[in-house]
Amino acid sequence: MTVIEPPLDVKKHSLLEDALALPIGAFLLSWGMFLLQSIDGVTGGLAGVAFLGSYVSGWSVGLVYFLVNVPFYYLAVRRMGWRFTIKTLIAVGLISIMVELHPLFIDVSGLDSMYAAIFAGLAIGTGMLVLFRHGASAGGFGILAQYLQATRGWRAGYVQGALDVLVVSASLALVAPYILLCSIVGAVLLNAVIAINHRPGRYLG
Repeated sequence: MTVIEPPLDVKKHSLLEDALALPIGAFLLSWGMFLLQSIDGVTGGLAGVAFLGSYVSGWSVGLVYFLVNVPFYYLAVRRMGWRFTIKTLIAVGLISIMVELHPLFIDVSGLDSMYAAIFAGLAIGTGMLVLFRHGASAGGFGILAQYLQATRGWRAGYVQGALDVLVVSASLALVAPYILLCSIVGAVLLNAVIAINHRPGRYLG
């Protein structure tokens, strides 16, 4: 059986490609977050923490999401470098803004909860994948997942999944049972997208 190895002279993404990818990834992530917010759902990671913080405090999801990410930039600078950190800061800033802009352009109040959660999970997972492949993350737990994959070879999807379980479990007292079920389905799909498509050594761009 012939095994086709990837070429050794794989070129990295250009600055222009990174500049285009960050808003694309941020848009997909913010769209998924907006869908979950529209059904009062939750997700894993710091996005899930932002949802819970927003439900408790009354602050906007975008603002809480930006604030809870701040402590993780220290780890990003020390472990992943300034390039990764700056890209991630830009992505988080765009997500925080975009999630507040979606309601100005579309009304999803009649959307089925399970459908919204499924679409949200796929959108967030794909958005995170775009950011990962361009040397960035959605902040927070994504930084930790990227670091552990880069240093220990642990799949980012599995790390993210374990942390997601903790966050979703913390939402039991704040979210209706059916909405929580929908949110869990979305979270499973989110992590499946990352685990299947983002493995160490499989993507060299």
